[in-house]
Amino acid sequence: MTEKLSNEEILKCQWFDENYEDIKRRIAEACKKAGRDPKEVIMLAATKTVPTAVINHAIESGVDHIGENRVQELLSKKDGLLPSAHRHFIGHLQTNKVKDIVDEVEMIQSVHSLKLATEINKLCQKRGKVMDILLEVNVGNEESKSGFSVSEVESAVREIAKMTNVKVKGLMCIPPICENVQELRQYFAILSKLFIDIEAKKVDNVSMVYLSMGMSGDFEEAIMHGANIVRIGTSLFGPRNYNK
Repeated sequence: MTEKLSNEEILKCQWFDENYEDIKRRIAEACKKAGRDPKEVIMLAATKTVPTAVINHAIESGVDHIGENRVQELLSKKDGLLPSAHRHFIGHLQTNKVKDIVDEVEMIQSVHSLKLATEINKLCQKRGKVMDILLEVNVGNEESKSGFSVSEVESAVREIAKMTNVKVKGLMCIPPICENVQELRQYFAILSKLFIDIEAKKVDNVSMVYLSMGMSGDFEEAIMHGANIVRIGTSLFGPRNYNK
């Protein structure tokens, strides 16, 4: 990078440099324990509150998938980002914001309702494109979180499969905060079983390719339960500055 960095950006780049190889090592070790190939697992850098210059440093260092949580932040960064990384949207998305991001990302991981899927489909139809999506599953049935309940997912998959301009590529979840690892494993196991069950049903226009679960604090357990996208933010870039 040739641009002059702020002190905050320098610190975040240093944090990244100190942790990137270690996270890759931990992913590889979790895969080895699970009898899996580390190449199966995508490390997606969750870049909420991370400055553009730091994201570009991560991309130059080898990160090839990035994900934003907030529409406005995604739009403010998009023109400054290196084009080589795959861009995902991973946060809560309102239907009235879909128009702002359908041309900016290649996957929306957080499709939490039929209404949202319908809006994505409609806007992509107008643009002559197909959007890959993951269905967000509220695996803990938490009132504070959006997403399909476990019992709703299969019927939602079948309904969305009828749409011509979105393609269901898998499932994602954010499990509840758990008091112990056994409880966490239970939620990951539920989503993994659901993923496998739907995949086995071979629904037309649905290809269950991606199981996105696991973040900085629990990605190794997620990999043990079949996750092939893990969304890593704090462990890569350091604590977030939410006051910005």
